[in-house]
Amino acid sequence: MTLRKDIKYKPATLMAHAGINRSSFNEAAEALFLTQGFAYETAELAEKRFDGTDPGFVYSRYANPTNDIFEKRMCALEGAQEARAVASGMAAVANAILCFVKAGDHFVASQAMFGSCRYIIETVLPRFGVEATIIDGSKIENWQMAIRHNTKGIFFETPANPTLNIVDIRAVCDLAHQVGATVIVDNVFATPLYQKPLELGADVVIYSTTKHIDGQGRCLGGIVLSSHDWITREFHDYFRHTGPAMSPFTAWIMLKGLETLPLRVERMTASAAKIAELLANHPAVAQCIYPGRQDHPQADIIAKQMTGGCSVIAFELKGGKHAAFDFCNSLAIPMISNNLGDAKTIITHPATTTHQSVSAEARAQLGISDGLLRFSIGLEDCGDLLADVEQALDRVKT
Repeated sequence: MTLRKDIKYKPATLMAHAGINRSSFNEAAEALFLTQGFAYETAELAEKRFDGTDPGFVYSRYANPTNDIFEKRMCALEGAQEARAVASGMAAVANAILCFVKAGDHFVASQAMFGSCRYIIETVLPRFGVEATIIDGSKIENWQMAIRHNTKGIFFETPANPTLNIVDIRAVCDLAHQVGATVIVDNVFATPLYQKPLELGADVVIYSTTKHIDGQGRCLGGIVLSSHDWITREFHDYFRHTGPAMSPFTAWIMLKGLETLPLRVERMTASAAKIAELLANHPAVAQCIYPGRQDHPQADIIAKQMTGGCSVIAFELKGGKHAAFDFCNSLAIPMISNNLGDAKTIITHPATTTHQSVSAEARAQLGISDGLLRFSIGLEDCGDLLADVEQALDRVKT
């Protein structure tokens, strides 16, 4: 059985069936091909595989049948033509950027991003002669001023980590494409279910599949999705020769995660909206930022490009670091950890963990105060989570 090409299936159906490639055994679950290489019946066939005239597999660093199913399934969900699965989310970021820039190019990024992403753009790119400009990407006029005739690439997260700032994808893409720049969007927080950057003009979309796609805290992974032209022209050879490939075992785990992705994300988002409501109205909370709320500072842009909220909330406690630590330590259900998109609820203090390496001045510009917490809502009973959050808030000393 294979999906019909003349029917536009919903995400839940695609995540169970898209990209399937069964072996001669007709297995029900996707096969796991734990192999480094592949054998050829003749030397002539080996030659054809290596020169590209035969489309079969050569080496698992280049491509693998299990990875291929995962990539095809992600393309079906994202609306992309091609994808390459890599070993981690940061491998996706780094390789998507480094594969096409060269000395003399200019690169622009929004400042609201994960600390390791900032390191790639602010520290690594200049080492190779690429000038980088980091701006407040929430304002379109800043993009207008920053983009130049030699701007080769654009990178931003939306919603951004950890403050949930929003970038107007279509508006930035329109500006970038006037100078031929490639727009790379990290879509992790929105997930492919609630936002489609390629439909809004982006050239490349990346994910840390470690987050919602695995969704159960098991494996690291990442993926780069784009058009067939961009993957072939810019990414494919770089990917083959630098070796960031995802392991087949991880790809198999990610396929299992995709089967339940819609169910998990919908449940987590519904709970997040209720918890955000509690946080927004509690006297210990200075501000609560959540893309599903009308009081989000960029609710107008969210309405244009997102079809749902997300599973992550950012909120600031009035008592600063002391209050934030009190809150974290008073919770019974959530884990104190630095992942997100997990089946388990996770609380993170960005200033001392994920963004510790970012300077205090840069954190202040980003709005990452000592009282800011990032809350990734999981699959626990929402009533239990609400009660736990409320008791922890009531213990906070402001």
